[in-house]
Amino acid sequence: MLSFLATEGAAGASPEQKRRAADEDAALLDSYSQTVIRVTQRVSDAVAHLKVQKPQPQGQRNRPVPPNQQGAGTGSGFLISSDGYMVTNSHVVNGATRIEASLPDGRSFQARIVGDDPATDIAVVKIDGDNLASVAFGSSDRLQVGQIAIAIGNPYGFQYSVTAGVVSALGRTLRSQNGRLIDDVIQTDAALNPGNSGGPLIDSHGQVIGVNTAVILSAQGICFAVASNLAQFVVGKLILEGRVRRGYLGIGAQSVPLPAKWLNALELPSKGGIQIQSVEPGSPAAQAGIVAGDIIVQFEGKPIDSIDDLHKGLDEKTIGRAVALWVLRNGNLQRISATPGELK
Repeated sequence: MLSFLATEGAAGASPEQKRRAADEDAALLDSYSQTVIRVTQRVSDAVAHLKVQKPQPQGQRNRPVPPNQQGAGTGSGFLISSDGYMVTNSHVVNGATRIEASLPDGRSFQARIVGDDPATDIAVVKIDGDNLASVAFGSSDRLQVGQIAIAIGNPYGFQYSVTAGVVSALGRTLRSQNGRLIDDVIQTDAALNPGNSGGPLIDSHGQVIGVNTAVILSAQGICFAVASNLAQFVVGKLILEGRVRRGYLGIGAQSVPLPAKWLNALELPSKGGIQIQSVEPGSPAAQAGIVAGDIIVQFEGKPIDSIDDLHKGLDEKTIGRAVALWVLRNGNLQRISATPGELK
């Protein structure tokens, strides 16, 4: 397109000028190709093909299934250390009874799960081997829409496939398996397919900017990756502690809009809240005196418009510490102190 515009705009260009413009376009294309080739060569040795065995689903256990197809699945992972720590997606390895990791050099290893976090769809597995290649996390805070994004993985079992595109959008959100919202998700048009899950999304410097996690099957060129900053935080927690700790109150709730009369009379900063539908007996919410019908409008001084806002607030720092909730009850605003427990 750039070449077309340049040559069309220069109606009186000489043959020499047109040739020079064509050479410049060719050099740009070659530079792009060389970037993808260089990054692929640097990173591909650290990308593994994962073959995963899982228990057969409950409703299918009485059906005859060939041994090589019993709960079998595939995915991707990438090594982040020379001693065998590997990042992948939670949905790839969650509940696995056997994980086999194959590397491009032909070696295969049995992998074990170190930690798993369905809330962010990130998991860490470990293999034991020598001379293992690895790749480093980059900073997703520095990403810009339009920059090169390269995905390496094993779509449909085609090992070590490379696709390239751009970062299409930043700051997307994605719903995880357990219902929580994954923040800071990268949208890319680098083609992803089943089997790419857990593979790295790479920038032009060969650093991981995201963990490929989802596609919209009915769309073209809309794929998602968990941003590297979030992934790196979760990976660190999983390696050190085996899990990511989060607080919980023990409530069932739904988002609701607030009547205009309450907004005006109580001078509330938000237009909605979360209405309590149920309270688990003996839970932190029950102990704090929260009851069905209460509407939480603030958590630690911050407006709460949705369940997702509450999930964000209930991090590990809130576990065992009294937090301030402002709730609407019978048209009155009141402060309640609750001490979140730890989500198991």
